[in-house]
Amino acid sequence: MQAQQPAGFRPRREEGPVVEPEPPRGAEAQPGPPEELQETAPKKVSLQQRTVFQDLVVNTRQGMEHVRCSKTGSEGTKVRLLANHFRVTSRAQRTAYQYNVNYQPGIEGRNLRTALLKHDKIGEYYIFDGNSLLLPHELREPITKFFNTVGNETVMVTITFSKELAPTSPDCLRFYNILFRRILESMKLEQIGRNFYNKREAVEFNSDPKLDIFPGYVTSILQYENSITLCADVSHKLMRQQTAYDLIQHTSGETQERIKKKVADELVGSIVVTTYNNKTYRVDGINWEQTPRDTFEKSDGKRITYIDYYKKQYNTIITDFDQPLLISQGKWKKGQKDTTREPIMLVPQLCMLTGLTDAARKNSRTMQALAALTRLKPGKRHHELEKFINTIQKDESVQKHLRRWDLNFDSNFLSFSGRTLTAVTKEDIVKTHSRHGQRAATSEVPLLTTMSLTHWLMLYSRENRRAASALQDKLQIILPQKGIKMQPAKMVQVNDAGSYLTMLRRETRERPQMVVCVLSNDKKDRYDDIKKYLCTECPTPSQCVVAKTLNRHKIVSTISDKLAQQMICKMGGALWKVDTGVKKTMFVGIDCFHDTVNRQKSIAGFVASTNDELTKWYSRCVIQEAGEEIVNGLTECVAAALKVWCKNEPSRPHSVIVYRDGVGDGQLSALLAQEIPQMLAGLNDNSCPDSLLTFIVVKKRINTRFFAVSQDSLDNPESGTVIDVELTRKEWYDFFIVSQSAPEGTVTPTHYNVIYDKVCLSPDTVQRLTYSLCRMYYNCEGFIRVPAPCHYAHKLAYLVGQSIHEQPSGLLSTFLYYL
Repeated sequence: MQAQQPAGFRPRREEGPVVEPEPPRGAEAQPGPPEELQETAPKKVSLQQRTVFQDLVVNTRQGMEHVRCSKTGSEGTKVRLLANHFRVTSRAQRTAYQYNVNYQPGIEGRNLRTALLKHDKIGEYYIFDGNSLLLPHELREPITKFFNTVGNETVMVTITFSKELAPTSPDCLRFYNILFRRILESMKLEQIGRNFYNKREAVEFNSDPKLDIFPGYVTSILQYENSITLCADVSHKLMRQQTAYDLIQHTSGETQERIKKKVADELVGSIVVTTYNNKTYRVDGINWEQTPRDTFEKSDGKRITYIDYYKKQYNTIITDFDQPLLISQGKWKKGQKDTTREPIMLVPQLCMLTGLTDAARKNSRTMQALAALTRLKPGKRHHELEKFINTIQKDESVQKHLRRWDLNFDSNFLSFSGRTLTAVTKEDIVKTHSRHGQRAATSEVPLLTTMSLTHWLMLYSRENRRAASALQDKLQIILPQKGIKMQPAKMVQVNDAGSYLTMLRRETRERPQMVVCVLSNDKKDRYDDIKKYLCTECPTPSQCVVAKTLNRHKIVSTISDKLAQQMICKMGGALWKVDTGVKKTMFVGIDCFHDTVNRQKSIAGFVASTNDELTKWYSRCVIQEAGEEIVNGLTECVAAALKVWCKNEPSRPHSVIVYRDGVGDGQLSALLAQEIPQMLAGLNDNSCPDSLLTFIVVKKRINTRFFAVSQDSLDNPESGTVIDVELTRKEWYDFFIVSQSAPEGTVTPTHYNVIYDKVCLSPDTVQRLTYSLCRMYYNCEGFIRVPAPCHYAHKLAYLVGQSIHEQPSGLLSTFLYYL
């Protein structure tokens, strides 16, 4: 028997759950069953497969002699900080006991496997992950057997002792995180997707359609430098007061085919939450041929309609029997390219839409009002988290669970000292163009690298003729001030919106230096066609701008200046440079783009500096199978970058420093085993055996937040604040930097982990260097969240993954055409 439980059936883990009726299974010949009917049998999950917990056992610091004794820096001004972490003040003095659980006959669904554990031999308190069982006490026998029933069938449950776990072991911490999620449920928070939300405190937001904003929390319990801590942060879930069925019903068009296309444009790629079990799904398609009247095969071989299934299993009534079904390919995860799953069919009436519509995102007033509710300032965020931890301390049911495992959390936010580095200044030609010691306007600052713009095109539609002419007039003023020798553009009017590509094919035969397209709107298909043609068939730097942007008269000069800077960079110009403190060093950025909407190929962007001043760059893409995170082909990328370096510099680089972004949890071992050897091979194969390599993993998506303590308030830490104590890990050479300023909300730091370092960078050097590189991104005059090579790689991978879908021409590899 292969019984499975329906989605949403989550029995209590610590208290004996009750077995619900056996759900149906889906037919293999056609898509149709809900997701819970397709859950594959859980496999034995080793520690090496457990995402972030896998990384905890990777000790990269032990091989670095220069930071073995200390990895903390000393530069900068000390600042007192708080973090959204709460120490575990009391943890189990005795060990916990892990057991493996086996079922005969085999049971597939985790929920049913959990339900079958109800037995006096185990006791009331336990933590179960679907495969392994954690108990606060040792069972009498190393092998314990008992019987339980599912429907009319008896199942033998065998529990075998596996090992004792110390409280600080990664495996024990993983179980504690499972326990804490059950605690959140006991606090009447509802799980939506990965996090937990309080629907009782929902705020209605006036938009079209209206939104419900659910406040909630994201939590984790992990071992850090000196202690185990609970990290808690505020989260918000945006739920539209609209189902997928509502959207379909209110979509109009001239023909049925037109209606279907408009519905697909709105729904495909969106995230929905099912009303019957609060699970999230990505909509990958719409099956207009199937309806809730259709049937699928249950596990007992009988067939049932969707109408009857939801009525029987969830007491949910479907009112429109003729609505189409939504298709979801299941929980697609990065790094699981070989995972295949039968499509999941969803009923639109039972799917609530989440997030903002495209129209709402483009409405600045809507976005500002929403930001006021969801982007909490440091003081407000601190207040909300303080309420959360106090609720945990005062809730008796929560404390009952924690006491059983001898766990307790400090009510105070973690406090320690950070350091604020001296601000990095740009080096340009400002000093020679200042008036009476005052800095000249940005548009009046010449370039580090000058050039001529004598042959270029500007395409526009008839209705945007005035905007195009105004833009050219502005550029004829701005570009000469920057040292660009400029001739007027060849102005080309297109007859209609679909004629841009036709006119480009005709007008680019003489290979212009630059193409500027003034567009009526931001329609993606037209933008993609333009970029694909100019990046592959006719490799030419290009700049697209929506006419509406140019009609904002109050800021048109600022916009024109920004466009001029982008054009200059795309043609090979350099706006400024910074002193990184290291010489003859190539900096490399690597990032990956995964198209989770259309499940297209994954794109790895590789960008490397090719001169000592960091004003010239080389780029290349590696196109891989969907979901592939580890990059193959880095040896060729390094070799090509070194050839370009040797054209710009008299000698090869002494060192290569890599900033690797876009890496998921649990990938450190794979980077050490696969990507770093490729980089070393690229150096050795190109007569650079003496070039030393440093490899730094960059992580932006983190939940840690820092608060700067002032006299009577909490503020965001200043740009350049470094944290290399308390919330780092003993096994890693890691640190946090707050490089950017956040005018709204609470700033998010970036985490850096040096996993390979033959350059032997001292903590002060690598921290200062990293901060300096955050000011080398030419699209922003200030500091950004990550070093410039990282963000250049992100922009490249995003452009190729979203618009081009193939390898760009090598003729563009030395231009920043992807900005």
